[in-house]
Amino acid sequence: MRKIIVTTFMSMDGVLQAPGGPEEDPSGQFKWGGWTFHFQDEQTGDKMRQIMSKPFDLLLGRRTYEIFSAYWPYQGNHPIAEKFNSIRKYVVATTPVDTSWQHSILIEGDVVSELKKLKEEDGPDLLVHGSSRLVQTLLANRLVDELYTWIYPITFGKGKKLFQEGTQAVQWKLTDTTISTTGVIMASYVPEGEIKTGSFVQDNVSKAEMARREKLAREHSGK
Repeated sequence: MRKIIVTTFMSMDGVLQAPGGPEEDPSGQFKWGGWTFHFQDEQTGDKMRQIMSKPFDLLLGRRTYEIFSAYWPYQGNHPIAEKFNSIRKYVVATTPVDTSWQHSILIEGDVVSELKKLKEEDGPDLLVHGSSRLVQTLLANRLVDELYTWIYPITFGKGKKLFQEGTQAVQWKLTDTTISTTGVIMASYVPEGEIKTGSFVQDNVSKAEMARREKLAREHSGK
């Protein structure tokens, strides 16, 4: 069974839009495209090489696929270009997309069903980059097997975010963490099942606490 592995670059307030360049995704008047550039160092480079060192195919949303297909086939002997050009690229799209980039395969129709079938097939793991809308579908349907979050010391206050409405309530297990010299927190997670809850409140609840709870219940009920 193949794993779906999501790698995402995000700000402290959860924005993942246009980390690579100004023209990547200016939608919503987002004007900070390319915000990861000045945070790169040896550690971030080593971590990315580690992620990409194992066999994988790419699983991409339409917008990210179009960015990649307009760039990587034209980068000559670049090692990442050689890798991306040689492997399979699965692209999820609900609108027309040019899949002439070699070894590209279109996923359409019942996307969730098709992704589940793809995971069941023999083959390398499926690595997701960017693809913010696809990531929402993956999170909403619990299809993410590993999640790499790179949190950059920057905030935007606006932009497309990693975790949005529709994300399932899941407890995650931290499996690895590294902090770069530029302050990027690179963390790895795997799903750990249902959320476990508890309470720090002692059994002898005060009258004031009971009154607070009753007030809160009235506010929520609109009475």
